[in-house]
Amino acid sequence: MKYVAAGGADLEAPAVIQGCMRIDALTQSELDALIKNDLEAGVNFFDHADIYGVGVCEEKFGQILKQQPSLRDQIFLQSKCGIVTGEKNNYFDFSKKHIIESVEASLKRLETDYLDYLLLHRPDALMEPEEVASAFDQLERQGKVLRFGVSNQNPMQIELLKTCVKQPLKINQMQLSVAHTCMIDEGIQVNTMFEGGACRDGSLLNYARLHKITIQCWSPFQHGAIEGTFMGNPDYPKINKALQTIGEKYGITDSAAAVAWLLRHPADMQVIIGSCNLKRMREIVKACDVELSREDWYWVYKMAGNVIP
Repeated sequence: MKYVAAGGADLEAPAVIQGCMRIDALTQSELDALIKNDLEAGVNFFDHADIYGVGVCEEKFGQILKQQPSLRDQIFLQSKCGIVTGEKNNYFDFSKKHIIESVEASLKRLETDYLDYLLLHRPDALMEPEEVASAFDQLERQGKVLRFGVSNQNPMQIELLKTCVKQPLKINQMQLSVAHTCMIDEGIQVNTMFEGGACRDGSLLNYARLHKITIQCWSPFQHGAIEGTFMGNPDYPKINKALQTIGEKYGITDSAAAVAWLLRHPADMQVIIGSCNLKRMREIVKACDVELSREDWYWVYKMAGNVIP
């Protein structure tokens, strides 16, 4: 396992994270086996959100912790809040009341006294930094959240939070994959008229490195937000051929090659894997044992349809 200093923290966290969005479909015995499989592979970081499975994912995980209380000290627990399922549509809520109530509910479902990390899930256009700061202060003072971060936020949104929030924002969870490289494109294609040269996120990747914020990559096998995976997808023949070639060269699977491509970046990112397949997780973790050459990294980038000026 490769370990990174998550958010520049004085602790080491695994570069591969177990995403828990789909564990509501597992039986308790299947979930127990998944957690044990992860721990054996060095994956002791579990990513939740209050909306995953409408709370069922946290509840099922909490039952494991209730049955095996000694497990809590062996793992990092992360959850997210801020997305609300309304009667008319989903909306976002970073009010102090909602943040506090969401964390209390997550702690109850997870059968734990504290979260290692709490992330604000999606930007709230109506956010008031003072309310967020007050919520964070209370949760930190009560020992219910040890570290804080955000998800899907650009540098100016983070800077606005920092005008009031005193705790370091250590994490930013963003979509990044071989087929979704906009955070990387703007740097490679800077000062060009190529589509990838457009700055869509305010140079977020450089900002994160400058401020010691760890990027957690979500949907590392997706080609869009909800469109589906590019792995084995006939619409993405060049990417798949490149990943197969890289996998054969380094002795890993094509899925592990896709993760190794992300981990090769010097930003020391973490990659969230949502698979509940034990064998696949063990294979993907092997990505941590290889380091792609520069030539291989750029070749995969090009095969994904990106322009190298």
